[in-house]
Amino acid sequence: MAESIIGNKDTLIQKAALLRITTKTLANTLQNGSFKSLYHGQGIEFSGVREYLRGDDVRTIDWNVTARSAKPYVKIFEEERELQIFLVIDRSLSMQTGSKGKARLNTAMETAALLTLAAENNANPVGAVLFGGEIEFVCSPKSGATQTMILLSQFDKKPEHTKCGSVLANALTGAGKILKKRSLVFVISDFRMRGWENGLTHLAQRHDVVCVKIGDPSDYNLPEMGAIPFVDPENGIRKVMPTNSRMFRAAWREDGRMRTQRFSDTCLRHGAYPLKISTTEDCLTSLSNFFMSRDLQ
Repeated sequence: MAESIIGNKDTLIQKAALLRITTKTLANTLQNGSFKSLYHGQGIEFSGVREYLRGDDVRTIDWNVTARSAKPYVKIFEEERELQIFLVIDRSLSMQTGSKGKARLNTAMETAALLTLAAENNANPVGAVLFGGEIEFVCSPKSGATQTMILLSQFDKKPEHTKCGSVLANALTGAGKILKKRSLVFVISDFRMRGWENGLTHLAQRHDVVCVKIGDPSDYNLPEMGAIPFVDPENGIRKVMPTNSRMFRAAWREDGRMRTQRFSDTCLRHGAYPLKISTTEDCLTSLSNFFMSRDLQ
């Protein structure tokens, strides 16, 4: 595992003005592309009941309320026109690793910032949960510039972890409880943990979920540097790896390929859409291409 390379040379707050300009394209793609149908959610949203009036469709009668009140009542539905966005963001210790001067966490936060600014540009409510070894921040979806700055400020904070591990499963379950209406959920993580599949299944049953796997070239290729120590940032286990060995490098590359394939298969099997973004890629381009190329209806 590569060493942590979190830096603070350019903060997201300082880059916000530039990001606001670049996300206009992303916002248009989000609004007019593959997710356009989600602006109407399931078509209608239950909003309450009222007394039955002559001419009402008898199929809309709420029989439970009618039985309790001894008067006929019908259900009221409103069309959903608002795309609500929610971000589930991993800030665990493994996300602080990377190579070539950029950590996975930097890419994750830039991705989250782009999605947040795109949501603001379209007047979409946006919220988030940030987690590492425990839940660190939760914010229900809201609209407006104030909400955007609250989220960007959180994305810009350097993690101060007291616990190892990742509570992705808890974050997914919590998101399902927070979101009362159909939403577009982005789960941004390296997915280097176990036990999150059931939480994903339950969340994807009611919402449209995109799992964004943040990768790095070191997942597949290692430099030839002889026998060097590797440290697992989550549990502190150290191992010496023979990077000069052609057989070892081939096994490392195959393991990385299999991990990525398992990620994609798991997402599709549990009802979510997989998206892979590397620390070497442009997040804006990756997101825009994804929205345009995937048929998510």
